[in-house]
Amino acid sequence: MHLAILMTNTDESAFAQAHPRDGETFTALIHLARPDWSTEVFSVKDGIFPDDMARFDGAMITGSPASVRNGAGWVEQLFGLIRDMEQARQPLFGACFGHQAIAVALGGKVDWNPGGWVHGLTRNRVLARPGWARDLPDMIRLYGCHSEQVTVLPENALNLTCSTACATTGFAIGHHIYTTQHHPEMEPRFVRALTEEMADTLGPEICRAALASLKDPADQKAYAESIARFFEQAPHIHRDQGV
Repeated sequence: MHLAILMTNTDESAFAQAHPRDGETFTALIHLARPDWSTEVFSVKDGIFPDDMARFDGAMITGSPASVRNGAGWVEQLFGLIRDMEQARQPLFGACFGHQAIAVALGGKVDWNPGGWVHGLTRNRVLARPGWARDLPDMIRLYGCHSEQVTVLPENALNLTCSTACATTGFAIGHHIYTTQHHPEMEPRFVRALTEEMADTLGPEICRAALASLKDPADQKAYAESIARFFEQAPHIHRDQGV
């Protein structure tokens, strides 16, 4: 399969430059499950969008420190692309900012986290299990970093997972949209470095808890498999194969 990675990360700091960019990390994530798949990265935060989504078997929208509520032109353009993909039933996966952007573009709402920042390893209880997620554990561990969350789901969305800090940490619409509030692409070394980089923003209590959470592993490989299965079962793929 050939996937578009819609890169929304606006961080161009020295810290960001010293670590793999999202195009690399999301490619590595899908390669955990399907090493022969190819990706093409589009820096949508710079206004660079695919000229023809029909060239792709689907897309993944990355995370970002930007807010989906900031009214930026590229965010509004991304909303339009999401609506076009939803109408075409083309498979779309979103993580963190991507999760929130899909929700808002399709009629949902995003607001501040009531408890402030969520950062570090999160534990997410499975509420519903589509076929592509059949082998995920009942409690999914993924790294998180967000100060906003989806507060109202789009119409026809199925709430997939929740945590103690967030009522919706992932949702699906039909067989063509799959999201997570968290960061399945992140590795523990990066989360440690990010925690240190954000220490002034997060505060000592959240930093201590986040660093302590790193003693337990994330369910990265299992979640990568669920993403791959999601793209494989998507309706347009089935039609192409005559199923």
